[in-house]
Order: sequence, then structure tokens, then C-alpha cells
Amino acid sequence: MYKAHRIIIFLAVFVCLLLTPVVLNIGNAAEAPEPSINTPEINGLANIEGTVQCVESTEFMRADHMQLLNAWRTENVRNGGFQYTNSEGQTFEASLENTCLNCHSNRTEFCDVCHDYVAVEPECWNCHIGAESQVGA
Repeated sequence: MYKAHRIIIFLAVFVCLLLTPVVLNIGNAAEAPEPSINTPEINGLANIEGTVQCVESTEFMRADHMQLLNAWRTENVRNGGFQYTNSEGQTFEASLENTCLNCHSNRTEFCDVCHDYVAVEPECWNCHIGAESQVGA
């Protein structure tokens, strides 16, 4: 191969330059935020064991809350308001403003902390302007 050593050196330098940002940032990730659930509504919901029950488990809500809210939105737009029955058989009104934001009235300390950390801008606040001004935004 004609000037193969130059090509190999070029590829090695290219790979090193390409991987430099990754190598320099290993171990430098920001610690994940812990959203505040300290609101009067949530504190009033604590059961006998001192735990609070959301519409679903904490693990489910951390991983899939957006899919749940999107399903609620779709169902509400197509069929009007409806009740959501969770995995434990409890029924809730399927509403961002009347269910979620009723308990999580501290949007900046609860919603925005995680959304800013992962750099997402949810479309919720495009329609729920009343809720945004109502919950400390």
C-alpha cells in the first residue's frame, strides 16, 4: 500500500482527537438531582407508614411519567376527561393540573430540577399556562 504508515498515523491521531472529550469527562458527570416532594399536599397524604402514594410507584413515575401523561392527554383530547386506574386498583382523575400539579405544586423544585438536568423542555407548559403561573414558575 502506498504510504500506509502515514494513513495509519493519521487514523490513530483522528481516533485520539475523536475520543479526547470522552476521556476527559470520564467521572465528571453531575450528580443527579433529588426533586423536592416537600409540599403541604404531599405531606398531608402520608399514610400510616409515612410513605406517600402517587398515581403509580416512584420507579414507574421516574421512568415512564411522560408516557403516562401523553396517554392521558391523548385520551382526554379524543374522549374527554376520564379516570385512571393504577396498578394497585386506585382511581385518579387523569389530569396534569388537577391531579399531578395539585400535589406537586412546587414546579421549580420538582419538575424543573430534573428536566433541566437532562436538558429537556416538556410541552406541558405550552398549554398549561394557568398551571405554570399557579405553581411558582
